[in-house]
Amino acid sequence: MRVVLRLTVLLLPVFATTAPAAEPPSNPTPNFVVIFIDDMGYGDIGPFGSKLNRTPQLDRMASEGMKLTSFYAAPVCSASRAQLLTGCYAPRVSVPGVFFPAGPRGLHPDEQTVADHLQRLGYATMCVGKWHLGDQRVFLPTRQGFDGYFGIPYSNDMGRPTLEGGRSVHPLMRDEKVAELLENEGQRRITRAYTEEAVRFITRNRDRRFLLYLPHTAMHVPLFPHTDFAGKSNNGTYGDWVEEVDWSVGRVLETLRQLKLDRNTLVLFTSDNGPWASKGKAGGVAGPLRGSKGCTLEGGVRVPTIAWWPGTVRPGTSHDGIAGTTDVLPTLVRLAGGDLAKAKGKRRIDGIDISPMLTGQSKTSPRDHWFYYQGTRLKAVRSGPWKLAVMKQSLGMGIRQKPADLNIDEPRLYNLDEEIGEKTNVASGHPDVVARLQKLVAVMRADIGSGRPGPGVRPAGQVKNPVTLFPSRTRRRTPTRPGKPIAWQKVKPGDSYPSQSAPRIAGKAFHIDVTVEPRGSDGVLIAHGGSAVGYSLYIKNRRITWAIRFGNNSIQRLTTDLPDGPNTRLRASVTRTGLGLQVNGGDAITAKPLGVLGKHPQEGLCIGHDNGNPVDSQSPRKRFGGRISGLKVTVGDRLASKPKAPGN
Repeated sequence: MRVVLRLTVLLLPVFATTAPAAEPPSNPTPNFVVIFIDDMGYGDIGPFGSKLNRTPQLDRMASEGMKLTSFYAAPVCSASRAQLLTGCYAPRVSVPGVFFPAGPRGLHPDEQTVADHLQRLGYATMCVGKWHLGDQRVFLPTRQGFDGYFGIPYSNDMGRPTLEGGRSVHPLMRDEKVAELLENEGQRRITRAYTEEAVRFITRNRDRRFLLYLPHTAMHVPLFPHTDFAGKSNNGTYGDWVEEVDWSVGRVLETLRQLKLDRNTLVLFTSDNGPWASKGKAGGVAGPLRGSKGCTLEGGVRVPTIAWWPGTVRPGTSHDGIAGTTDVLPTLVRLAGGDLAKAKGKRRIDGIDISPMLTGQSKTSPRDHWFYYQGTRLKAVRSGPWKLAVMKQSLGMGIRQKPADLNIDEPRLYNLDEEIGEKTNVASGHPDVVARLQKLVAVMRADIGSGRPGPGVRPAGQVKNPVTLFPSRTRRRTPTRPGKPIAWQKVKPGDSYPSQSAPRIAGKAFHIDVTVEPRGSDGVLIAHGGSAVGYSLYIKNRRITWAIRFGNNSIQRLTTDLPDGPNTRLRASVTRTGLGLQVNGGDAITAKPLGVLGKHPQEGLCIGHDNGNPVDSQSPRKRFGGRISGLKVTVGDRLASKPKAPGN
C-alpha cells in the first residue's frame, strides 16, 4: 500500500513542476540527440514488427538499446512538437492543432523549451528539420533556445506561390533567413541535407556538450525520397523514404561512434504521431494498433520509440512502461544536471523524469497514467493496462467511417494488456476501474479543461501582422458554391447537412422556429458550426439554451425553463437589437449580443445532435430522443454594426 501511495504523489504532475527522480549517473553529463520522424506508424520499422520496410540501422539501434513500446505523442504535428519541447500537454500551451504558414500564432516565446534549459546549462543547441511551431521570426527555433536552425519551418505540403512566376515552394531556412526556395523535386535532397547538417553539428561540437534536435520532414505526404533510394524498396515510395530515414539514423550513430561520443550520448528515436492511413500506400501502418494520425486511439498516438546510450541503456531490452513526449524535457534536464525546481522562468509542466527507467535504476516507469487530448478535448486516459475513453473517437484524419462502437459518449474501458486493438469494451465488468479513471479525468479537466480552456492553460504567442517568409502571391480563395438547399419540411433528428447547404448567416440577422415534443429527453435540437463559430439550440435538465459562438473563446447563452406540456414552440433569434429566445409565443428573453457571426461556419448543420466539435461544450452529447417538427432557419437583413467581443 505504501508503494501505491508514493506513486500517486509522483504521477500527478498537475500538482508539481516535475516528479522527483533518482540521481543521474556519475559520469560526465551526456550529449543528446532527439530524432523526431513525421507521421511514422507504430508498425513501420523492423524493431516494431515491419516486414515491408528494411531498416537495418534501426534494427541495430534497437539491439544496442531499449524499445519503448508504450511511448505516446499527440495526434498531429504542431501539438506533438509543443509537447516534446515544453514538457506540457499541447492544450496547456495553447497548441492544440496545426500552425500554417504566415499565421499569427505560434509557441509563445516565454515558454521554456528543453533547448532553453540546456542552453543555460552550457549546451550547444541545434534544430535541424521541420519546426512547425510558428513561422514568424519571433516563433522560430533561434528564439526558443536553439543556437542555430536549418530546415523547412512547416509541413512539406504547405507550399506557397512565389511572387515572380507563381511556383509553389517551401523555404529552406538557415537560422532566421531563407537560404533556398525548394520546389517539390527539390525536396528529394532534404533528408540528406538534414543528415549532413546534423553530422557537421556533432563534429563541430565534439569537445562540448550538445543537444541536437532532428525533426525530419519525412514521412509526411507528399513523399520525396532521394534519387539514391527511389524505387529501391519493396514497399513503394513510402518504403523508399523509410529506408532513407533508416540510412540517416545510421549515419548519425556511426558519426557518434567514430568520434567516440557514443558512450556519452543519449539518442532518442520516435515519431510525432501515428501514420496518415487515409493516404493509402503513401501512408504508413500502425501494426497491431487501431486508428491512425489525427485520433486518440492507440494507432494515432502510440509511436515507435528507441532509446540508445551504449554502456548506460541496457542493450536489446524492451520496456512497456507508460511514457511520452512530455517526458523528454524533464528527463534530459535531469540527466544534464539541471534542476527544474530552480530553473529560470519556472513553469508548470506535465512531464516526468523517466531516466531511472532508461538507465535501469528502476524496473517500472515513474509514470502511471497518460491523458489523450485531441485538439482541446480530453478524449481518454490510460492508467496501467486500463484505457478509458470518455468521448466519441474517430479512426483518424481523413477516414470517413464512423464505427458504432466509437460513435458514443458513454465511457468505454479497454484492457490494453489483453487486447491492444481496443475492440472490447469491458466497462460493465470493472465499474471500480471506470470510477478511478473518471477521477483522473475530472482532475485534468479542472486544470487544462476539455473543449474550453481551464485555469492551467497558458496563451500561445501572437503577432498582429504576419507575413510570409519570402515574397509570395496571395492565394486566391475559390468562392464556396452554395449546396443544395435544405428541404426543411423533410428534416428529422439524426440528419446532417454540409455547411454549404445551410442558410448563409455570416453578418446577418436570422431566426429559428421549431416545435418540440421532448418526451423527457435532453439533446441538441439544431446546431450549425463548431468550436470556432456557430450556434446551437438545445434542451438540458429541463432548460432550453440558445448558444451563439462568436470565436474560440467567445460564447453567449440565453437560458430559460422548459414548460410543462407535450409540445413547446420555440423561436431563437439574432437580430439588430440582440439575441432572443421566445417560448410558446410569450415575451422573449433577450440580451445584447457580444458580436455577430462574422463568417459562415465551416462545420455542418445537424438536426437532433451535434456530431462534430460542438458549438457549446455544455450541450448534451447524446442524440435528442423527442420529436421535432416545423423546423426552419430564416435569414433576414445584414447587420450593420459589429459590437466588439470582450477580451476573453
